[in-house]
Amino acid sequence: MDVRCGQFIGNERESCEEYLGIRYARAGRFEYPVPVWSEEEQDARAYGNSCTQSRVWYEHLEIPERAFYHREFRDGQVYRYSEDCLFLNVFKPKAAGTYPVLVFIHGGGFNSGSSEEWAYDGEQLSRQGLVVVTINYRVGVLGYLTHEALVERYGHDGNFAIADQFCAIRWIREHIALFGGDPENITLMGQSAGAMSIQYMSLCEESRGLYRRAIMLSGGGLPRFAMPLRAEETRKFWLEMMAIAGCKTLDELKALDEYSLFTAVEKHKATRPDVLVNTMPVIDGWYFKAPLEELIQSPAPIDYMLGYTSNDMFTKWLAYDAHEFAVENRGYIYCFDLPVRGDDNGAFHTVDVRYVFGTLDRHSSYHFNEHEHRVSEIMQRYVAAFARCGDPNEDGLPLWTKGGMKELRIGEEFRMCYPDIDMILKNTARPDPV
Repeated sequence: MDVRCGQFIGNERESCEEYLGIRYARAGRFEYPVPVWSEEEQDARAYGNSCTQSRVWYEHLEIPERAFYHREFRDGQVYRYSEDCLFLNVFKPKAAGTYPVLVFIHGGGFNSGSSEEWAYDGEQLSRQGLVVVTINYRVGVLGYLTHEALVERYGHDGNFAIADQFCAIRWIREHIALFGGDPENITLMGQSAGAMSIQYMSLCEESRGLYRRAIMLSGGGLPRFAMPLRAEETRKFWLEMMAIAGCKTLDELKALDEYSLFTAVEKHKATRPDVLVNTMPVIDGWYFKAPLEELIQSPAPIDYMLGYTSNDMFTKWLAYDAHEFAVENRGYIYCFDLPVRGDDNGAFHTVDVRYVFGTLDRHSSYHFNEHEHRVSEIMQRYVAAFARCGDPNEDGLPLWTKGGMKELRIGEEFRMCYPDIDMILKNTARPDPV
């Protein structure tokens, strides 16, 4: 059934109203976003475009890890891709009221992903008394290219994706009250590259006062294997890609058709071992005014929740960095140690996100049992309580203390406990930056 919120026509679901594909900004290729608001009636019954990305033409399912994550998060879904992709989605409780706002930023290695993926459906979390917002933003070459011509025009380059995310948060602060959200009580939540993006933003002066809390799933702590480079250090990477594309100027690259652009990106990536650090946020002197090693000493003074899985990517490094950050910022930290039955990767990277969203039943490959649904329910309650007041604890939940010296381990037997992680903090060698 259709429902209306202001000028938006959305969908009525069992326990919430959803408003999909709301435009928050426009941006041309390699241009920074301009916020958008219209008083005209808007159809918000279908997701907006996902950002064009390499998987439109190069899914790479012959690579086992890519095939695994495709099966776990994307199998059976059809997406609409476009560079015109700056849309967000709102899931609000049906009952009138003023609710905390939870803004989710998807992951995807900074090069892929979409807010439309089945695991990120916001209905179940909205049942916890939250207004849930999920956003699309630019990824890959469209989100992170650097070039001197951009510096000449804007005074800085790169970080289009970070600009998109900040633009979305400002749009939410300005307009979320229309949907029953409290603009003064916003929590950001992200997974993998989305979690890292949130932590990067929390090191920017621009983040001060925009949001109160941050939840970083499978990727908090700024892992040392992917510390941002200075923008000028990445320009050679993109100039080499432009040469492959046959473009001598940025204007020529802006005019290139999408297939030729991403084909050049693919050819270039195949020859480079350092793709990640060249296709992610950079130290640009605008958002990030100093190396991250300096900025991490004084992140935004907000509430933090972060965690990792027991079979995460670079688990020891993630654990080390996450605990160090939690200790320094009095954060709540967890380790998700509940392997999914039927897969061969244990408690794999980002498996926690679908428990947090309560979307287990949206997945067709597994039949989750009562215990797994109970774990999901508790994780949703922790997130909702944290979003309300900065403390995940409430009656009926295992006590979760903050400070980082101990973690909340979410395990197979549903024993929430606080293991001694001195071995991680004292005996794990600090990895060198890439």
